[in-house]
Amino acid sequence: MDSFIDVSVVMATRNEEKAIAKTITDILRATNNEAEILIVDGSTDNTPDIAEKLGVKVIRQKPQGYGIAVKAAILAATKNIIVTLDCDDTYPAEAIPEFINLIRKGYDVVSGSRIESSRKSMSKLNRFGNIMFAKLTSFLYGISVTDVTTGMRAYRREVIHSIDWTENVGLSAELLFRPAKKHYKIIEIPIEYRVRLGETKLNPISGGLGILKSIVKYAIVK
Repeated sequence: MDSFIDVSVVMATRNEEKAIAKTITDILRATNNEAEILIVDGSTDNTPDIAEKLGVKVIRQKPQGYGIAVKAAILAATKNIIVTLDCDDTYPAEAIPEFINLIRKGYDVVSGSRIESSRKSMSKLNRFGNIMFAKLTSFLYGISVTDVTTGMRAYRREVIHSIDWTENVGLSAELLFRPAKKHYKIIEIPIEYRVRLGETKLNPISGGLGILKSIVKYAIVK
């Protein structure tokens, strides 16, 4: 049985009390109760209390946006392999071992693509936008990817600490194209993407514009 004592699973949470217990339980099961689980939380509901009762390390932070919270989470992780996940039960925690195995085989970043499985769980607008962002990123950064805004990835710790992450709305994309620009070894694998538990906090229009700006900006910055 594989060991997960060198793994951190990190999330940003804000008012996810409907999904957080199931998400954490799924992570614990997938990692044999060995992984470090850490969340950065800006909730006004019971999300952080539920997480702490399940043994999760919680960093409470005034809400400043998705990217700022995720950046705080990945930088606070203490293990050699860092997995990012969303806290709304959309991503398959049971796939974490596959991500970890690929890192151990020599990849620097393992990115989960939702595109094939998202026809029923993602709005048509969001799905179209994600496909276009992936095509643009593939063209500008010389890689072949289908999903640049996925919330499920695994990284070697060195990758996380070698880059000065700057984006907020666009951090999910930055976490892929910045490593690509530094020529880290990246692999993308298909994952299941489920209908979220609870309400989304993201605005698809303003969020999409922020992601687009991030992708283009770093393509032209040397």
